[in-house]
Amino acid sequence: MPDFSLPPFAGAPDARFAPLPADGVLPEGFFSTSNLPTYVRVRGTWMAPSRPRMDCVLVRRDGTLEAIEPRRLRRGELIAMGEAEDGTEGIVVYARGFLGGGHGANEFRFMSTEVSRERPVNYEELAARVGEEKRRGGYLVWVVGPALVHSRARADFEWFIRNGYVQAVLAGNAVAVHDIEAAIFGTTLGMTNTGHPTQGGHGLHMRAINRVRAAGSIPRAVETGLLQSGIMHALVTNGIPYVLAGSIRDDGPLPGVYTDTLDAQDAMREHTVKATGAVFVATALHAIAVGNMLPAFYLDHGEPAPLMTICVDQTEFVVNKLKDRGTHQAYGVVTNAQDFMHVLRFYIERWEEGAA
Repeated sequence: MPDFSLPPFAGAPDARFAPLPADGVLPEGFFSTSNLPTYVRVRGTWMAPSRPRMDCVLVRRDGTLEAIEPRRLRRGELIAMGEAEDGTEGIVVYARGFLGGGHGANEFRFMSTEVSRERPVNYEELAARVGEEKRRGGYLVWVVGPALVHSRARADFEWFIRNGYVQAVLAGNAVAVHDIEAAIFGTTLGMTNTGHPTQGGHGLHMRAINRVRAAGSIPRAVETGLLQSGIMHALVTNGIPYVLAGSIRDDGPLPGVYTDTLDAQDAMREHTVKATGAVFVATALHAIAVGNMLPAFYLDHGEPAPLMTICVDQTEFVVNKLKDRGTHQAYGVVTNAQDFMHVLRFYIERWEEGAA
């Protein structure tokens, strides 16, 4: 927690607030949020807004401050004004220790590794970080792409779900479709788990969607015995929440998929605001989207602490793009989904033995 008796806090004026001139329309000169800890001086008191994320505005309601998407706001609501982040306009963005790659006194050094396929991955430290999140009751959000299912990492992800290392899963329709196809037919997009195509396999994902639609929902498909294994089965039977976001290319989609992108964003945000850690595996678009919703920190007994964010992909491009879009704290692991999930599980099992 910063010392409010010292600059840039000491001597700063109260922040200014102005009303919206129309629904969803902001007054010029509004303050645009980042994903870093932010403090606003209101009537002589420094306040931290709730539900922080980048690309929002700070709304004052009944003595509280909240970071809210402009599309949600109505005419007359009061929002923080100013573009300065150094306290001169009553708002301070406290970046110290939260911009990955620096070497400040309280820098989260775990996130300081540059993204490169040539750098070794310290899986022991990764396993310890993930294990500590579970042990202290953290909220780990996993964001995964369909390559996780195709790459035979499906069973490992089931293990993570069933053993308490997953508190929410954010994904697209395709992840659930391919997982359900594997549960019913033993294939993903018509391929066996050895990568061989099957006769008529190109239509199996459509048949999987149809069977779930006939059942009524994914949970109902589990209840009736249609789904007896897989990621979605593990999520349902363990009561782990998930959000499936649709896209223009979706076939079906499965029942329960959010086909309105803003509805999907809203549903995902209810989990990102609770996150104490996040793991992105083999998904460029969802990683960047969820990364933009994640703050770079979470509150640990009222103190801002860096939010562990791990991004796994076969190329440096995805991790670098994630960082370029503002998720400074992301730690990149350049490898395929199967290797990452299998090796991380191995080291976490070893960590559990040592922690027992």
